Amino acid sequence: MSSLSMVCGELHLIANESKARSEWVSRPNYILRASVAVIILLSIIVLLYSISMMDISLKTIDAGELVQVMDAGLNDLVLIGAAIFFLITMETRIKRTRAISALHELRAVAHVIDMHQLTKDPSQWLNQMVLTPSSPRREMSAYELTRYLDYCSEMLSLAGKVAALYAQNFPDAVVLAAVNEVETLTTGLSRKIWQKIMILNKLDADTPHSTNKPDAPVISPG
Repeated sequence: MSSLSMVCGELHLIANESKARSEWVSRPNYILRASVAVIILLSIIVLLYSISMMDISLKTIDAGELVQVMDAGLNDLVLIGAAIFFLITMETRIKRTRAISALHELRAVAHVIDMHQLTKDPSQWLNQMVLTPSSPRREMSAYELTRYLDYCSEMLSLAGKVAALYAQNFPDAVVLAAVNEVETLTTGLSRKIWQKIMILNKLDADTPHSTNKPDAPVISPG
C-alpha cells in the first residue's frame, strides 16, 4: 500500500499544480497581446512609409516591369501575413505547450497506477491457481485487494477529471484532443480494474463466510 500512497501523493501534487496551471492557461496574457499589437502596428507603419517613398510612375514602367513589381509585392504581402499570423497565435501556442506538458504528466501517472495493479490478480483466490517461485508475493486478503483496486480506479478517475480542467476554459483543438486521450486512457484502465473487482465480489458472494483461502500450492521448476 505504501507505494500506491506515494503515487496518490504525486497525483495530489499534480492536481494542485493543475489548478494554477489551468487558471493561467485560461487567463488572457495582456502584456503579450499588447507587445504583439505594437510590433504589428510598427511593421505596418514602416511598410506604408516605405511604399510612400517609392517613386513609381505607371507612365514610365512597361508591362514586364509591372508584373515583376506586382509579383514582388505579393510575395512581401504573403511573408508579412505569415509573420502577423505567427505573432497573433503566439499566445495560443505558448498556452498549448504548457497544457500539453501537464497532460503528459497525468498520462504518465495513469500508467504508473496501472503498473501497480497489474500484479493484483483476483485469480489467487481460485482453488485451481498454482503459484511458481517467480510469482509475486500476494499477502492481501480479498477485502484488502478489493479496496486496493478500488483506490486505483478512483485515482484513475481523478486523473481524468484533472485533465478536463485544461479544456474547461481553453477551447484549443490540440488540447481538447489530448484531454480526450487522457480520459479515454483512464476510462479503459479503470474498466480493467473493475473487471477484477467484479470477480472478487462474485467470489465473495459464493463464499460469504470465508475471508481468506489457503495459499495455493507452490511448484518448483522441473
